Amino acid sequence: MNCQQCGQPIPAGAHFCGSCGAPAPTPPPPPAAAYVPPPPGAVAPPLGPVAPPPQVMMPAYFVQTRRNNGLAVASMVLGILWLYWIGSLLALIFGYVAKSQIDNSGGTQGGRGMAIAGIVLGWVGIGILVIALVVAAANS
Repeated sequence: MNCQQCGQPIPAGAHFCGSCGAPAPTPPPPPAAAYVPPPPGAVAPPLGPVAPPPQVMMPAYFVQTRRNNGLAVASMVLGILWLYWIGSLLALIFGYVAKSQIDNSGGTQGGRGMAIAGIVLGWVGIGILVIALVVAAANS
């Protein structure tokens, strides 16, 4: 094969011309093998071991998703907002009811942590109310 720019011979396997540095032309790909059809009546050989079709496996049990208890969410939100201590009282009520419902649900309801958070925040709000009432009574 010769260089297309300077005409010097390029050794086989070289990527550039040794004389001018021009890239060597890429050789044409080898011709593809021609398809020869099998003779009439011939049976094609098997391609290999044939695996059985996959079996569809159904789960042996039903998995139920856990949903958060609505009262637990309400308890936590009211405990955070406190709404002039009415929210604290409602957070305590909703929190204890939600915790009881979650414990009796057999694992189908979630949100126990939110219910406990609402209970704790409700008691904190009630404690602040008691302290505010004591301070107000002492100053009057």
